[in-house]
Amino acid sequence: MVLVDWKKNTSELIREYNGVIIENHPLADLNTFGTGGPARLFTSVTDSRQLSELVQSAISRDIPVFMLGGGSNLLISDEGFDGLIIKNDIKGMVIEGTSIVCGAGESLQDLIDYASLNGLAGLEFAAGIYGSVGGAIFGNAGAYGAEMKDILEWAELVDHKGQLRIERKDYFRFEYRSSYLKKTREYITRAGFRLKAGNPQEIAARVKDILAVRREKLPSDKPSAGCFFKNIPDSSQPFGKLAAGKLLEEIGAKQARYGQAAVFEKHANILINDGRATSSEIRKLSQMLKQKVKEKFGIELKEEITLLGNFKEENL
Repeated sequence: MVLVDWKKNTSELIREYNGVIIENHPLADLNTFGTGGPARLFTSVTDSRQLSELVQSAISRDIPVFMLGGGSNLLISDEGFDGLIIKNDIKGMVIEGTSIVCGAGESLQDLIDYASLNGLAGLEFAAGIYGSVGGAIFGNAGAYGAEMKDILEWAELVDHKGQLRIERKDYFRFEYRSSYLKKTREYITRAGFRLKAGNPQEIAARVKDILAVRREKLPSDKPSAGCFFKNIPDSSQPFGKLAAGKLLEEIGAKQARYGQAAVFEKHANILINDGRATSSEIRKLSQMLKQKVKEKFGIELKEEITLLGNFKEENL
């Protein structure tokens, strides 16, 4: 689907980055749901300065920008994104004492494996979580009572003026599955993590155990984005959260589907693309589930994923 033509400033950006920016680039293969329309404009970056200059050029022309990492925790509209998608391919990992400095475009699992191999503990909780390092910080990814905020020391950011700077942990104002970056929309280029020295074999064993548990809960052959809804803060529950999956299971979510979108049979909080689902079908299914939970328990579930592009809010 070709999106509407933009004004003169879009043509100027394309000319400025001749051959680097692609028009109407498909996004379905770049997100874990495997759905969604194209990006009006698309490119990738491999270093901080490149990103800084590109953001400055785009924002100065009033062109919307979205940074794409591993494509997890993301549902892209069937119409796509009418702006510039920048794929974060900033890579590289370096050990500094018991810390690791890592490019935000690295796979989170690759970072975990790198830490394990070098006898640095603290990241094991995140084993098997989809996505990139930058995305994990942005959404404060976590599991088993631990989160990215527990190990982050600092991160380098690019703001909407294209300016580069480093911010310490407190700047991010981490909350459950959220950070201040969800308001500022700044872009992470690299980050430093404070870990602890440990035995490589013991760390690897913990990672292996957590991956085995996740394999039992996550679909291996159906596209998904992991957990769709946030758990609900509740101090009486394990790790201080009431599992959204528990509420969803009690309303019969595992039998629910809409078109080619369905709920994973082993985990009520995971929605899957069960064939050739559209993003609108996945969105519709999620709205149906939210409504049923609210009707039965009076609880409004909140999406853990980001909705990108235009979604029609239809009556159920």
